[in-house]
Amino acid sequence: MALVVIASCQLMVVLDITIVNIALPHIQTSLDFSTTSLSWVLNAYTLTFGGLLLLGGRAGDILGRRRVLVSGVLLFVGASLLGGLAQNAGQLLAARALQGVGGAIASPTSLALISTTFEEGPERNRAFGVFAAVSAGGGAIGLLAGGMLVEWLDWRWVLFVNVPIGLLIAIAAPRWIKESERHPGHFDLLGALTSTLGVAALVYGFIRAAQEGWRDALTLASFGAALVMLVAFVTVERRSKQPITPLHMFADRNRAGTYGIMLCLAAAIFGMFFFLTLFVQNVLDFSPLQAGLAFLPVSVLIAAGAGLTSHLLPTYGPKPFMVTGALLAAAGLAWLTLTDVHSTYAGSVLGPMLVFSLGMGMQFVSITLMALSRVPRHESGAASGLLNTTQQVGGSLGLSILVTVFGTASTNEAKDQIPRFTAQATPAERIRFERTGQLPAPWSDEILTSGVSAAFIVAAVFTAVAAVLALLVIQVRPDDLERLKGGVKPGP
Repeated sequence: MALVVIASCQLMVVLDITIVNIALPHIQTSLDFSTTSLSWVLNAYTLTFGGLLLLGGRAGDILGRRRVLVSGVLLFVGASLLGGLAQNAGQLLAARALQGVGGAIASPTSLALISTTFEEGPERNRAFGVFAAVSAGGGAIGLLAGGMLVEWLDWRWVLFVNVPIGLLIAIAAPRWIKESERHPGHFDLLGALTSTLGVAALVYGFIRAAQEGWRDALTLASFGAALVMLVAFVTVERRSKQPITPLHMFADRNRAGTYGIMLCLAAAIFGMFFFLTLFVQNVLDFSPLQAGLAFLPVSVLIAAGAGLTSHLLPTYGPKPFMVTGALLAAAGLAWLTLTDVHSTYAGSVLGPMLVFSLGMGMQFVSITLMALSRVPRHESGAASGLLNTTQQVGGSLGLSILVTVFGTASTNEAKDQIPRFTAQATPAERIRFERTGQLPAPWSDEILTSGVSAAFIVAAVFTAVAAVLALLVIQVRPDDLERLKGGVKPGP
């Protein structure tokens, strides 16, 4: 039951990242977002989530993980309610940012609770397998749930649905989860502030570049501010007696490599969900429910990959699955670059999506185990927060890069499509274009598809880099296999 509560909390947090994806076209119309600014509906959440995860993990170590878990869930519930009631873009983005704060408090605590609740060995392997399957497969489940809610109710329900789920978790946690030991320490607020501002400025720079160009003054200022803040963050962490990011975590070769791999893979999976959601609804004309059902095989294959990997890890170790999984993900994304306006779901989307999903399922269990291996119990919250941070920061930063690539490719394609539209359009269509600046189908489909294909090329490069890191950096030692089999007991 403890695992059910922990996994449910993680499912709610992860599901929220993608359940909103399916509603993006409706949010865009309802609250007047542009295609490039629409990514902020996701980034407002993931930036605060990723930036404060380290602080959330540290809070669990100091204040008690169950107490912090419940507090984070309740904040998440309140922010979800506010987001569902939003009347303009600013209110929605503010609520999404507050959701990220709640998620940052709850998520690393739930992962750390697995480390302290289950003994190292087969029992913990299975628990991590469930957690990884929920973390990865929850994205596709969110798309399905979002499709049903948008189709049958309204886009606002993709936020309202968190309220009853979160309240149930908050009620169940005190009954089924034991409070963890509290460790003395203080909060590194300056580290949390500089890291969050640095990553936010970096992501904003990429989003701004997609809209205004690389020579725009505010774009360059954002990149400059990001550099200053991130350098300040490293300086603060090196001098702090109790840093929010213990830099010695990166001294372990396997753990540092794992963080790099997670950055690359998170960028790819965020991009895959974001752009495929737009493609199947805008080009293939899927309804929200059809789009959600289209992604259901993703969760099945991710769960299958995670289950198979957790079963075979004690025998073969994590490295073969990390390399193979990244290569499969790269192959799936490379396949997706072949999509065009004449593509069909069965012929061009389903196959590569399944290959990508199987690879991701193999990856997430291996990464989670490697990142938390050899971590003392009193630092498990910080280690969990750091792993989640690399996932969320990688997702936000990667998506912003992919949106920039998408925007550049779309702009170039629009230069070709506008003259074709002008030559063939009716007078009414021309007047509408002059008023809105938006091309109708099929010209708009050509522009969107061109941008999506370009984004998938870069996403495939991200996963290829992850495969190289897994191959060259990760080293599995004999005692690592013994730990996976339960033969070596954890330290204090």
